Parts: sequence; structure tokens; C-alpha cells
Amino acid sequence: MEGNALSRFRLVAFMEGCSFLLFAITMPLKYVMGYPKPNYVVGMIHGVLFMLYIILLIQVSVRYKWNFKKMFLAFLASLLPFGTFIADKYLFRPAIR
Repeated sequence: MEGNALSRFRLVAFMEGCSFLLFAITMPLKYVMGYPKPNYVVGMIHGVLFMLYIILLIQVSVRYKWNFKKMFLAFLASLLPFGTFIADKYLFRPAIR
């Protein structure tokens, strides 16, 4: 049961990272093609996933007693393209062992 919080967090981190990358498709649709609806939908999904990511980050940080640096790097990863995927490899996966 201990790994459930981290597994949930990793899943949300993956989905948040994917939704962030979807903006590479929806932004040109909005600004070049004049079709804003996909950007609106992806934006709403990304916003919900980002808030869930932050909530789960706090939960996992407390449960696993992450120091401030690790917590800050995990937060920073959510702001950068491909950041959550890199953080999964170097920050989240080692916490499972």
C-alpha cells in the first residue's frame, strides 16, 4: 500500500507531461488555423492535471520525507516541456526502491 501514493503521482505526472506536450499541436491550430477549441479542451485538462500534480506532490513529499530540493525540482519539472518525464527517471523512480 505504501507505493500507491507514488504510483498515483507518477501516473498523474505522466499525464500532465503529455497534456503539456499536446499544446505543441493545439497552439498552431489556434493561432495559425484559427481553430481554438482543441486548445481550450487541452488547456482545461492540463489545468486540472497540474493542480492534481501539485496536490499529489505535496502528499508524496510528506509521505516519503523528501527534502526541499527534491520537492522543488519536482515542481520545476512540471513547468518545463519533458520535465515530468525526466523527473520520473531521476527523482520519482528511485524513490520506489
